[in-house]
Amino acid sequence: MLTRAQVTLGILAGGQARRLGGADKALVQLGGQSLLSRTLAAMGTGYAGILISYNGSDPRVVESGAHVVPDLRRDFPGPLAGLEALLHSTESEWLLTLPVDLCDIPVDLAETLIRSVDAQGKGVALRDADGLQPLIALWPVRAGRLASTAALNAGERAVHAVIQTMQFEIRDISPWRLGNLNTPADFE
Repeated sequence: MLTRAQVTLGILAGGQARRLGGADKALVQLGGQSLLSRTLAAMGTGYAGILISYNGSDPRVVESGAHVVPDLRRDFPGPLAGLEALLHSTESEWLLTLPVDLCDIPVDLAETLIRSVDAQGKGVALRDADGLQPLIALWPVRAGRLASTAALNAGERAVHAVIQTMQFEIRDISPWRLGNLNTPADFE
């Protein structure tokens, strides 16, 4: 059975946050805590490693203890590029990803996905009350590297297309709604 110690945690925080006026989303404050600190605290410890997809240069992100991983491609091609970079930097066989901007992170999120891995070793993505959440997923690293790079090379930018191609299992946690913090109104 797969355990947390066999999984690398990968936090996606490498975007441009256009809807937040270009703010550094990893460091935006909610309740007196940066989104990165909040996410790390919610996800707990015990992973094989902790990575953050991050294209900025703020030393506070480096000081978080997560290993900073910039995109391998130029011009911010989106979350799939962040995922590709995380997969190529992961030393374990599994990578658990989530965006830094989740409103509500279940305390058992890691275990929910880890327990959902079957004997075939397929990846697992999460569905909540709002639908498929492709950035919240547990990736088999070797296959994920190949699939993410091939998709980006073919001009694809959507993570959900890679999940579909890789035939991920979908773990439904409805009626739970995780939500995203994308606009200034989301922080009020």
